[in-house]
Amino acid sequence: MITFAGVLLGVLLLIGGGVLLVRGASEIALEYGVSPMVIGLTIVGFGTSAPELIVNIVGALRGETALAFGNVIGSNISNLGLVLGLAAIVTPITIQGDLVRRELPLLLLATTMMVVLALDGPLEGMPAVVGRTDSIVLILMFCIFIYFTAHDFLATKKTEALFADIKEHPKILTASSSRARWLLLLAGFVLLFVGGEITVRNGVALAMQFGTSSTIIGLFVIAIGTSMPELATSIVAAIRGESDLAMGNVIGSNIFNSLLVLPTSGLISQIPVPTGGVGDLAVSWLLAAVLVPVFFIGKARIGRFTGAIILAAYCLYALVRIFTGFS
Repeated sequence: MITFAGVLLGVLLLIGGGVLLVRGASEIALEYGVSPMVIGLTIVGFGTSAPELIVNIVGALRGETALAFGNVIGSNISNLGLVLGLAAIVTPITIQGDLVRRELPLLLLATTMMVVLALDGPLEGMPAVVGRTDSIVLILMFCIFIYFTAHDFLATKKTEALFADIKEHPKILTASSSRARWLLLLAGFVLLFVGGEITVRNGVALAMQFGTSSTIIGLFVIAIGTSMPELATSIVAAIRGESDLAMGNVIGSNIFNSLLVLPTSGLISQIPVPTGGVGDLAVSWLLAAVLVPVFFIGKARIGRFTGAIILAAYCLYALVRIFTGFS
């Protein structure tokens, strides 16, 4: 129980650090005249993925690569299965604009690339790892994503429904001074790194205590914990009828995880694909692929029934994966 409490404490520090990071960075950006729309698309998007990034950096530095792998893939799966499913159950998600439709194929491409990178065994007869070369390729893809996002912002900011949603986000509470803003930013980074260290250390101890792998702890304990910002953001957006923001938050977070968080860890230390990792990647790919016909063939709508099916699929996967993950 002590180790689980340690993981919970670490995750809470990560979430708190992410909130302070977003608030401090947003206020500093506003101080220098940056548009709230740009803040919503960049700083807030990065802030919700900051817990995963820090956990993976700390994990890579400590050599806990299985936990780092599980955290990224688990966050992607929980975002698409748990977060999106719950948000759709709360209120049906209808996509009005084209931005999400452009990002969804990129997410599917990024997930496909990760699956291919994990097939070193069958394709090359070598142990499957995410190495430095693989990481550089993924980061270059991330740069392309940032370029097209900026281009879309400049080209469609007056008509795109998602930008209209983002205009009101984040809700900035003005700090008393410029020094206070920088202190918020610094406090956010400190909490993130302290929380990351506590989470990784106790996550490994928790895996040993329950006789399971660090990958399982990363997939379902740490990943779900670090996905809480995405869950809160998406549900609130869904309740307010801002479906594009709810969907964009999930897809954007997964792209950040796939093209920035995982390769950043891979640059620090090679990340071997753990036992069952290819299956985890396949589940992540399937959840992303299921969305393609919904938004390109159907009525661009995820109703409560579809949301319940997605959530049930996630729960079934979790039960099977956890059961088979114990030694």
